[in-house]
Amino acid sequence: MYKAYKYRIYPTSQQETWLAKSFGCARWFWNYALNLCQETYKNTGKGLSRGYIQGLLPALKKEHEWLKEPYSQCLQVVALNLSTAYKNFTYH
Repeated sequence: MYKAYKYRIYPTSQQETWLAKSFGCARWFWNYALNLCQETYKNTGKGLSRGYIQGLLPALKKEHEWLKEPYSQCLQVVALNLSTAYKNFTYH
């Protein structure tokens, strides 16, 4: 038997703003890295590694100051999820 729990959070307006910024940064980085992965896949037939995608972050944070606002782990998880998605795509 499986059990499931549902939780509802009630963030303050400041927390809502912070969450929206974090989600926006993660979404922007996902789209940026996805486009880069797609271009690389078209040219080489291979995706990019998680290490390579995460290696893009320091330069992007210098170029786009607003990427420094969320926790770094938020953007690192984007790189992990994208690289996992490409691994699953190429193996199937």
